[in-house]
Amino acid sequence: MSKIFAVFRTRGPGWAQARPLEEQEEWQSHAAFMDRLFAEKFVLLAGPLETLSEALMIVRAESAKEIEARLAEDCWTRSGLLSTRLIAPWELRLGSLG
Repeated sequence: MSKIFAVFRTRGPGWAQARPLEEQEEWQSHAAFMDRLFAEKFVLLAGPLETLSEALMIVRAESAKEIEARLAEDCWTRSGLLSTRLIAPWELRLGSLG
């Protein structure tokens, strides 16, 4: 049975600090990868945190290991632009994810 997880991804050593998000190396490939995860309903919500060097994802998965394996396929993971800092089960108390 799948659970909901909060996943924090942080900028890695490959991140070009002077460039905006959409000008990072392999942006199109990363965006397409994330779009696929969203279309598969694996990623429910995702986006960068405005004042931090991190992104937050809300994910539906069987386990943290499944999340790690799926994110390992991202070109930004392989090139060191992003790394996963935290994967934590999340209990939604108010609202709904549909």
